[in-house]
Amino acid sequence: MTRRLLPHRAAILATVLLLLAVAAILLAMDRPPICACGTVKLWHGVVQSSENSQHLTDWYSPSHFIHGLIFYFFAWLLWIKWGIFGGKPQRWALPIAAVIESAWEIFENTPFIIDRYREVTISWGYVGDSTINSLADIGWMIAGFLFAARVPWQISLAIAVFFELFTAWMIRDNLTLNVVMLVWPLEAVKQWQGMG
Repeated sequence: MTRRLLPHRAAILATVLLLLAVAAILLAMDRPPICACGTVKLWHGVVQSSENSQHLTDWYSPSHFIHGLIFYFFAWLLWIKWGIFGGKPQRWALPIAAVIESAWEIFENTPFIIDRYREVTISWGYVGDSTINSLADIGWMIAGFLFAARVPWQISLAIAVFFELFTAWMIRDNLTLNVVMLVWPLEAVKQWQGMG
């Protein structure tokens, strides 16, 4: 990947405005602004706790960073490799990725997905994300996207594999397992995750 998809000032502004809109939507959905515990932590590392997905970073932050790596790869394919968007400005790749990540963060905090997590994953007590956690998750995706825009693809791939293996080892969960368990739950995986 020789050409890079770096955002322009207008694209950065659009992304910031999107984050403000997401915050407003999540608050309108009655998502708490911050953890019910009343604090905002830089890191919360206990997965099976009421504070999981409530702070700025947690064990699922690497998954969102990987989202950014993946979104960059597909943007590179569409804009650079395949030229699908023709002469359309490449600088809009990041805001488009942010829209996709934001849509997931909103959907993830609906009763449908919250209940799904409780039913089929190890997140038995999951209550959804705080607004600040959702915004931080989008921020981690943006960080992954910008990282991928600046390094060779082999480094992005190595980081993604490392994060997947590391989080699987530390908490018996990662992006791959999370997607598998949401879409096609496997009892053997759920039991293995529950042993951690």
